[in-house]
Amino acid sequence: MPKTPPKNRPGAPLLTRRELDAQLGGAARAWLDEALAEAAHAAAHPDTEPTANAYTVPPWELRYAAAGRHCGLERGDSVRVLLLTGARAGLDAVTRLYEQGTAAERRAVLLALPALSLGATAVALVEDALRANDTTLIAAAVGPYAGEHLDPHNWRHAVLKCLFTGVPVDAVDQLARRARGDAELARMLGDYAAERIAAGRPVPADLHHVLALTAPGPATTGPAAPGPAAPTASTAPSEES
Repeated sequence: MPKTPPKNRPGAPLLTRRELDAQLGGAARAWLDEALAEAAHAAAHPDTEPTANAYTVPPWELRYAAAGRHCGLERGDSVRVLLLTGARAGLDAVTRLYEQGTAAERRAVLLALPALSLGATAVALVEDALRANDTTLIAAAVGPYAGEHLDPHNWRHAVLKCLFTGVPVDAVDQLARRARGDAELARMLGDYAAERIAAGRPVPADLHHVLALTAPGPATTGPAAPGPAAPTASTAPSEES
């Protein structure tokens, strides 16, 4: 009996192209080859790509929507991130795919943001996801892109949102660095804990963990206060990985 391949659940590590090829059957691999070729063509010829509207959509964007159907829902995140990075998707494309997409398609946009050359221009997508109650979107939204680009006020509220919704704070990228010495975050955490206690509700264990991180730490060469960090190399999978 054939072995069931591991599932790429929401929140699971993204699969590389090589790992996808090892899991996919022949028809799915051929579909992925064609999809990534279309994405690469779009990246190589950005001036010739049609502007997406109700009548014309770049071919790779159609593939983006169909990824789960052809490669399996459990691999959808990985395939979509490869398409976005392969196409070198710009702000217009990622905004369009996010706004018009399903929850799974939105999540993949958020996961791909650190690997795209967008600077802080896509922060609005992260902020939108943090207003949702879908925990898979919230977990994707507090990843490396938010760690580098979300301003201190919204970043603190993102941490609180994780506590409200039960998203493990381990999902919050750069948590220790940005929480260190943050008196305002400590105040917000204390207020939230007091509200829970007054209501006879338990205080999440993660709250105590984050509160401990807000204590001033030893001097470091990097900034101690919350704020965007210097860009780091992306960990998103590449086609050749």
